[in-house]
Amino acid sequence: MAVDPRDDEAMPIVAAWLPHFARIERVAGRGGRGVSALAAQAISTGRLDLLPLRVEHAEEMAAVLSDPALHTFIGGTPDTPQALRSRYQRITAGSPDPAVSWLNWVIRLRDEPCLTGTVQATVGPSGHATVAEVAWVVGVPWQGRGIAAEAARGVVGWLARQPVDAVAAHIHPEHRASAAVATAAGLTPTNAWHDGELRWHLTVGHRLRRRSDGAE
Repeated sequence: MAVDPRDDEAMPIVAAWLPHFARIERVAGRGGRGVSALAAQAISTGRLDLLPLRVEHAEEMAAVLSDPALHTFIGGTPDTPQALRSRYQRITAGSPDPAVSWLNWVIRLRDEPCLTGTVQATVGPSGHATVAEVAWVVGVPWQGRGIAAEAARGVVGWLARQPVDAVAAHIHPEHRASAAVATAAGLTPTNAWHDGELRWHLTVGHRLRRRSDGAE
């Protein structure tokens, strides 16, 4: 049965968020086809402004992400403002691998206005394709309002207009809420697993257009 992406009160909306940061550093060391560096740009959706991450966001985001329930599926504990600031300094400095782009946004709810979470995409070579691995997290007080699904759709739509062939996400098999968000963003589950998480996938961009034109 399909799960409404707004039905996230019972489960924290977070798709491999903290492990995603660890994968960022691992991906940066891989070789492969060169990819022009991408930079996060502001994205607007119906209710949200997705703003490129800045170090100055750390204090507010530490409060947004302070609920231990967000770590139900990913382990660990919430970061202090100081620890999150250090993490954001490393991430905003960019990948040491020119073939990999680290893209990070904070989610601002326009009507309130306040920050409610983050969305990330690590774009880099994977075989003969360029793949964006995405992850998201929304603070517990703002869950149940479809914010994660709207933000994920916004980022996936933006990525589809970039030189990216596919979008992927890794989600815990018991995390129904994040699976619903991935579904809302157009991703579908595969049979591939990584560290106990199921890989979700969506073909986008010029590779999809080439297939539709019969070039592949």
